[in-house]
Amino acid sequence: MSDAIGVAILGLGNVGSEVARIIESSASDLAARIGAPLEIRGIGVRRVADDRGIPVELLTDDIDALVAREDVDIVVELMGPVEPARRGILGALNAGKSVVTANKALLAQSAGELAEAAEKARVDLYFEAAVAGAIPVIRPLTQSLAGDSVIRVSGIVNGTTNYILSAMDNTGAGYDTALAEAGELGYAEADPTADVEGYDAAAKAAILASIAFHTRVSADDVYREGITKISADDFDSARALQCTIKLLSICERLTDNEGHQRVSARVYPALVPLTHPLASVSGAFNAVFVEAEAAGELMFYGQGAGGAPTASAVLGDLVMAARNRVQGGRGPRASRYAKLPIAPIGLIPTRYYVRMRVADKPGVLATVAAEFSKREVSIATVRQEGEVDETGARLVVVTHKATDAALSETVAALADLDVVLGVASVIRLEGTQE
Repeated sequence: MSDAIGVAILGLGNVGSEVARIIESSASDLAARIGAPLEIRGIGVRRVADDRGIPVELLTDDIDALVAREDVDIVVELMGPVEPARRGILGALNAGKSVVTANKALLAQSAGELAEAAEKARVDLYFEAAVAGAIPVIRPLTQSLAGDSVIRVSGIVNGTTNYILSAMDNTGAGYDTALAEAGELGYAEADPTADVEGYDAAAKAAILASIAFHTRVSADDVYREGITKISADDFDSARALQCTIKLLSICERLTDNEGHQRVSARVYPALVPLTHPLASVSGAFNAVFVEAEAAGELMFYGQGAGGAPTASAVLGDLVMAARNRVQGGRGPRASRYAKLPIAPIGLIPTRYYVRMRVADKPGVLATVAAEFSKREVSIATVRQEGEVDETGARLVVVTHKATDAALSETVAALADLDVVLGVASVIRLEGTQE
């Protein structure tokens, strides 16, 4: 058995507390798996107090001093915000400490800077817990599929939005009602903006795209739409189409007719056929669907958030980093050799669902169809839903694949037609063979 591996934990929230608890309660098992015991040298907190359930002598509000200590070998960052987490991680890496982090926002913004610091110091930077909680996604992409070519990574990576959309689908509730319920149950924060507007999912998409396609992708490169405009009427239409609605993160390697490749990373609500595996992912669960050239289709499913599930992923990384310390090795390094350009959303071909109110008069359908035809957007189906009343008729159009640019131009033209009283909803349709 080698000498103890010193661990510093930054942050003592739900995840940090659970990580500290597991290190203490599973000490003998972890030591046997690593080949050396883990010892917590200190825990960085904003407020040092004796009511934290942790020996007060382990607590410190001096993050810089903690990560620089000579008896600390690995730093586990679980503070959350970009700062002071970035400063703490860079301080640890520059001091030759390996780092485990769950900070998706920081990684989506500063992954390149952190990877370069880890490479210069020849230490590990692990972040499995940054995407999809306990679900192993990062390690399969960096190791299990290292010899394959990933084509697409798509999935549900935000539990809050998936809970809200599942509740709307199951109960017929509107968005505001479902959001309030999610808040009461602890699934939604007091300020849910990061979740419901897609920022959280976009940060995770940037991480997944960077790894899958060996290209540096930041959160600013990810096209993003949230779920705040999804209505009960949209779910009624989705059911009629044998679909449900999910907030999807989609990362894709696109190849044009001349063989040139680009990366697309995008987040938006989409209709998903009930026959697709992602349609059955309900509540606060997450799932990631990977398509690779040789391996084919793979799906990873499980708890995407919460103290215990996220702590499980953190401990997995901590064990790997500690083993490397004992054995004198290193984990996989960041791979950015491909340097593929980012495809703008306007070039991305997708199917669409368009719901509008139209006047109840002859020739309306032909007029509407003409606007789609002018921009070479092919219509797959057209249906009238509900009863005609003084506000007109509800018309739903589902297209074949068209670029985002062509569809946006079509929607703008529809809004200018006298016979179209309003375009109520435009949602993409994913997971079909067309």
